[in-house]
Amino acid sequence: MAMNEKVEPVLIYESPDFLVLNKPAGLLMHKVKIKGGELRQEDTLADWVVKKYPEVKEVGDDPESRPGIVHRLDKDTSGVIVVARNQNYFEYLKSLFQNKNIIKKYTALVYGEIKDDKGEIAKPIGIKSGTVKRTVYGGKMIKEAITEYKVIKKYEGYTLVEAHPRTGRTHQIRVHLAAIGHPIVGDNLYGGKKEKKSDIVAGRQFLHAGILEFEANPGELVSFSVPLPDDLADVLGKLNER
Repeated sequence: MAMNEKVEPVLIYESPDFLVLNKPAGLLMHKVKIKGGELRQEDTLADWVVKKYPEVKEVGDDPESRPGIVHRLDKDTSGVIVVARNQNYFEYLKSLFQNKNIIKKYTALVYGEIKDDKGEIAKPIGIKSGTVKRTVYGGKMIKEAITEYKVIKKYEGYTLVEAHPRTGRTHQIRVHLAAIGHPIVGDNLYGGKKEKKSDIVAGRQFLHAGILEFEANPGELVSFSVPLPDDLADVLGKLNER
C-alpha cells in the first residue's frame, strides 16, 4: 500500500438490518481515546459506515464512538465484520454473540509445526497489570476463553491453522496460540523472541477473519467468507510445504 493511501472496507452484503464488510488491515474499527481522553484522529470503519449509511450513527450501546459496532477486529487483522443498521437488530446480534450463536473462523500462520491436527485451548485471559497486553498467566479482569483450532497445512518451520474462538476476548487467538508456543507470524505484541528473529515480512500479524456464520433471522442461517488478502497470500508463497 502506498504511503498515505486511504484504506476502506469493502461492502460484501447489505440488508435493511445489517451490513457485512471486508475490513482491510490497517483500519481501526472505531475511534479510540488516547492519553488525556481525546479521540485519536484517524479514519475508522465506523466513520465509513456512518458516511455511507447515516442512520447507523444512532445505533449501538455507545453510538457516539462505536455506531453499529457489535464485534471488532484488531487494527492489523483483516476480514469479515457485521454491522447493525438499526437498534433492534443491534440488540439481536448482541444476543447472538453473548449466547455464542455466531461462528467466526480465522486463518493464522504460526511459528513452529503444530503436532496435533486439531485441538482446543481453554485458558482464561486477563489483562497484564500496567499494560494493554492480555495474558493467560493471571492478571486482572480474568475471563473464560476457549479457542478451537485445526491444522490447514504444514510448512518448514510454520503451520497454517484455522482458529475458531468460542468466546470473544480481546486478542484471544493471538494470546492463546502464543500460550501453546506457536505465536502468530508478524505479531509484535505476542510474538516475543520468535518475532524478532523472523525473516518473513508480512507488515502485520498473519491473522484473517475469513468466515462469519449466524442466523440472520431465527431459522435463516447465512454464511459470509472472504479470501486471504494478497499480502498474506504472498507470505505463503514464500514458504516450503512439508
